[in-house]
Amino acid sequence: MRKEANGFSLLEALIAMAVVAVLAGIAIPSWQSARATVHAGKARTEMLETIMAAVRHSALAGTEVVLCRPVNDSVEQCATTTNWTEGWALFADLNGNRRRDANEPIIHRQAALTGGVKLWTTGGRTRLVFQPNGGNAGSNVTFTLCDDRGPGKAVTFVLANHGRMRWGRPTSAAAQQCVYGA
Repeated sequence: MRKEANGFSLLEALIAMAVVAVLAGIAIPSWQSARATVHAGKARTEMLETIMAAVRHSALAGTEVVLCRPVNDSVEQCATTTNWTEGWALFADLNGNRRRDANEPIIHRQAALTGGVKLWTTGGRTRLVFQPNGGNAGSNVTFTLCDDRGPGKAVTFVLANHGRMRWGRPTSAAAQQCVYGA
């Protein structure tokens, strides 16, 4: 009597491993791209929610509200950088000095962005000041949002002084700066 062997042959195991490798080669980059898209969308939503909170608080309280990247956790002073990747803070500026004093409440605090997402603003716009009339002081501000997928996937959103928001594509230089830094 002959006994049958159970299991796989070496050739069958190699074919199965090749199929798994091909599937992983297709699925992993797609998963990474989808993950980056989700992180970038989350960052954009967080900034837009912060802007909406700034406009709402400014209009309801009748005071200016400052949005900036803080130098430290106490948000006593705004950083002088256009790189907002490390997070931002929103506070009521009751005396109009553009600094957070002890009696001025922090309305919102955003932690650093995750997932390789970066956020930059146009040169010279290191803070935004929202006024009770719904607008913001200074010139229009352009936010450039990018991630690990490269400059080709970078997007912009522009906040006009009167509060209107529009979406667009960054210049090549802005996309490069966002992805690779200043």
